Amino acid sequence: MKAVAMPTVSRVAVCGGTHGNELAGIYLVREMLKKRADGTEPVSVVTVMSNSRAAQLCVRYVETDLNRCFTRAALSAPVSETSPYEMIRSQELNALLGPKASAQAVDLLCDLHNTTANTGLCLITYSDHDWICLHICKHLQAQMASTPVRYVHFDIPLNEAYSLDSVGKHGFAMEIGPQPHGVVRSAIFSAMQEGVQLMMDWICQFNSGMLFEGGWVDVYTMVKNIDYPRDSETHVITAAVHPDLQDRDFCLLHPGDPMFLCFSGETLRYRGKEALYPFFINEGAYYEKGVALSLARKRRVQIPSVPAVSRSPAGGTNGCS
Repeated sequence: MKAVAMPTVSRVAVCGGTHGNELAGIYLVREMLKKRADGTEPVSVVTVMSNSRAAQLCVRYVETDLNRCFTRAALSAPVSETSPYEMIRSQELNALLGPKASAQAVDLLCDLHNTTANTGLCLITYSDHDWICLHICKHLQAQMASTPVRYVHFDIPLNEAYSLDSVGKHGFAMEIGPQPHGVVRSAIFSAMQEGVQLMMDWICQFNSGMLFEGGWVDVYTMVKNIDYPRDSETHVITAAVHPDLQDRDFCLLHPGDPMFLCFSGETLRYRGKEALYPFFINEGAYYEKGVALSLARKRRVQIPSVPAVSRSPAGGTNGCS
């Protein structure tokens, strides 16, 4: 596969607290904010507490989910003093880190998240051909021996991409679990800290001119969400995730495998026509969204070698055809 020259990654944003009860990212951002840049760093890093009000209250959000407020429509909607706080804050973040889909946007936006599901470390993005994000994933997979690292792709057009990471030229949510909301676990915090440091190491090496060889990365593309079984009249859930499925994120789910255990004792099985990979299994924050788990299809994506080229002052690139 032919090498693809990519612009250097000179402006990076690391954000935490987009959900105010996902504490690993909040505490990591606080630690990063303590360290003042001296101006000699090869990469400009802006560190942001995305939703400080929710973080202070240790709740996912104050009025509406901030991480659903970054579609083009939401970012262009008029706001006033009576608008939900997160709608106002999303436009502030877009002005600070974007504007989305513009030449002024940060080169890479990493948004830190936690999940109650047993996912390991996931880079969640909207592109299955973003060579920068895929190479960072490949680098983390090679270096993080104790933590499984996976690349998750949401196949959504940029206009409809709803999360903060979509504001950057390149971007992903770094999602790590399992960790209960409102709790910080040292192993999860350490894995997130290591993941961010390895990301920065890769960027510095890439910017310095190191050629990163191509290869293959497994990409999990989300296919659909599955809700819990519910009472037809009250819409109250009538089952929990089956014990044979619980905590088995990214383990292949075959047709006929147990999926739910009804409170009445009946086992409900997966009725899909193809084997798929479940993730976000029994995520605590998704009960309100009607999602018991998500299902993905896996395929191997070939990525090219990526030499860096310097950006021009106008935001373009030099020496890139």
